[in-house]
Amino acid sequence: MTIKKILEMKAKREDARLKAMAVLTKAESEDRFLTDDEQKEIDKYESDIRSWDESISRAERLLAAEPEDRGIEKPEVKPSPAKTEEKRFNTFGEQLMAAYRAAAPGGKIDERLTTRAASGLNETNPSDGGFLVQQDFVSELLKRTYETGILASRVKRIPITTNSNGLKINAVDEDSRANGSRWGGVQTYWESEAAELTGSKPKFRQMDLSLKKLTGLCYATDELLQDASALESVIRQAFAEEFGFKIDDAILSGSGSGEPLGILNSGAMVTVAKEADQTSKITVENLIKMWNRLWARSRANAIWYINQELEPYLYTLKIDDKPVYIPAGGLSEKPYATLFGRPVIPLEQCNAAGEVGDIILADIGQYLMIDKGGVKAASSIHVRFLYDENVFRFIYRCDGQPIWNKPLAPYKGSATVSPFVGLAKRN
Repeated sequence: MTIKKILEMKAKREDARLKAMAVLTKAESEDRFLTDDEQKEIDKYESDIRSWDESISRAERLLAAEPEDRGIEKPEVKPSPAKTEEKRFNTFGEQLMAAYRAAAPGGKIDERLTTRAASGLNETNPSDGGFLVQQDFVSELLKRTYETGILASRVKRIPITTNSNGLKINAVDEDSRANGSRWGGVQTYWESEAAELTGSKPKFRQMDLSLKKLTGLCYATDELLQDASALESVIRQAFAEEFGFKIDDAILSGSGSGEPLGILNSGAMVTVAKEADQTSKITVENLIKMWNRLWARSRANAIWYINQELEPYLYTLKIDDKPVYIPAGGLSEKPYATLFGRPVIPLEQCNAAGEVGDIILADIGQYLMIDKGGVKAASSIHVRFLYDENVFRFIYRCDGQPIWNKPLAPYKGSATVSPFVGLAKRN
């Protein structure tokens, strides 16, 4: 190992650091959050920097340990002090087992838990404070939640900083595209239209989101805890899917009280009336009118979400003997069914066939969600001690609501439009 080689490694480390700073500086100059791609890029650079730090430290130690060559004068190389590396768990199941053993009477507290204890009356006592899941495991659990959640993966999501419990953000208060109403009140004139111009300005409203708490408890028997890999598999899959399910359900039909405000309960929802003589669950006319009431700019992103019970009815719908509903593959040559060229996705949370919310045409990118800190977990044996069970608690704090608070009246015409369109009750 030579000094030249070490200098080359340090140069590569500095290059990775500068590239990461360039990404951060760009986002700050544009006064915005990092995009998902930018965050992945930052994570990669940080991983490279840690790798170079380890390589440089190792190389300097080896160079310092080399026997001195009396015939050649070499500069003195002082080894860099070894960094104190935080001891980490190898798997999520291993950490849950450590939390269980720490909570048991007379149990030994693993030092890997105490380095990341949750804040409480006593950070090393699980009955007072509990133990947080190691950060990389936390991130993975949240990631799988959003991959499971069909709606949650498509919302506009903003993470909340450590010292905040909510978000207040200004939004344009616009309910009409008529002259004098665009952008909430902006008006312009051709010079010949008015001898004296009238001032105008945009109008804003404030969106107020405060974090709500989604919680889950897992009762694990001693027998299950003996197999850490089985425990990890069960908890990862079960809670990822359940959190994803409940978040999707709230995005669709949440009340806004103690949970996010759902599309169906928001003022932005447009509901198309059924036909006067309609007897079937759904008709071609229903679909045409729903498509017509969708905000034109949302057509490229909108998706049809349906209760699976509606699929048999969709197969029968035709215009001039041509099918309206195109199944996956076949004529569409796409991996999903389509209506008017947009995907059709069965969604468990859609209401029963014939009810409002059984079919929804929505651009979920027009829904805003905030969250904070990922999924947190704590462990205790006290709640179910007599049942020989340990309790794992998971908490996720989030809130959300549609970016729109009302439908939009068109510039010319009378039928309002929205990114969220449903069909009235037909039963």
